Amino acid sequence: MRLVFAGTPEVAVPALDALIASDRHEVVAVVTRPDAPAGRGRRLVASPVAQRAEEAGIEVLKPAKPRDEDFLARLREIAPDCCPVVAYGALLPKVALDIPAHGWVNLHFSLLPAWRGAAPVQHAVLAGDEMTGASTFQIEEGLDSGPVFGVITEEVRPTDTSGDLLTRLSLAGAGLLAATMDGIEDGTLRPVPQPSEGVTLAPKLEVEDAKVDWTAPALRVDRVVRGCAPAPGAWTLFRGERLKLMSVGLVADRTDLAPGELAVTKKAVYAGTGSHAVELLWVQPQGKKPMRGADWARGVRIGDGERLGD
Repeated sequence: MRLVFAGTPEVAVPALDALIASDRHEVVAVVTRPDAPAGRGRRLVASPVAQRAEEAGIEVLKPAKPRDEDFLARLREIAPDCCPVVAYGALLPKVALDIPAHGWVNLHFSLLPAWRGAAPVQHAVLAGDEMTGASTFQIEEGLDSGPVFGVITEEVRPTDTSGDLLTRLSLAGAGLLAATMDGIEDGTLRPVPQPSEGVTLAPKLEVEDAKVDWTAPALRVDRVVRGCAPAPGAWTLFRGERLKLMSVGLVADRTDLAPGELAVTKKAVYAGTGSHAVELLWVQPQGKKPMRGADWARGVRIGDGERLGD
């Protein structure tokens, strides 16, 4: 099939690579989000998908909105058979969905209908899911509601961050998307409607969602830290300034600390929660580089009774 691939961030690159490598399909163009400011200089930088496509000599389309007439006209000229999608980052209007003969097929990082939305992996970690996966489905006008072509499963490990899990899913999902294109092309795959039960939503996480509530149980604190890593990044306040929490460890045998209360030893720093304590393994003070929690604690000289939080 002639394919137009739509995607933007780094997690979409493995799927693009898999389709470029396929001997059954041709990626004739890529659709991605416009160049965005990045780095200290805030200069415009092309998306990872755009950079990879340019390296491969593939035409790159960067519409401000996917309903722009110039973009739709070019898509009609290309006349793709199918448009595979991975984390493109914009809603597709019906006029665009109707152009390819086999529609647009999305690789979504959850076991649909669970975790429909922009942040499925983060919400799976936050919820304490033991199993997740990836699904390919036919895009409709509804939010991730289209019929499913195929799924793979992936265990959520106890120490997984969202970044860890997303990396594994992007690699395994690339094979699933390529296999889905094969099945559509040879007619062996038919999408199956999603069940109406078990629908959960996974909206984008905002900075305020990543604020740690120290009155919550330690397991919840751990999930927030892992689920919000690397972005938007779990955080708390210390002496009125934001402290980013990059990694914590559960300390089940320490229950003597009040929520947010800090305790320092020669080798570690602990914070109380609504249940037992957690050890602050890696933190990042405002305006500084990440550091070990114990090194941070020595540097700020924590006093008796000092706490994290408001």
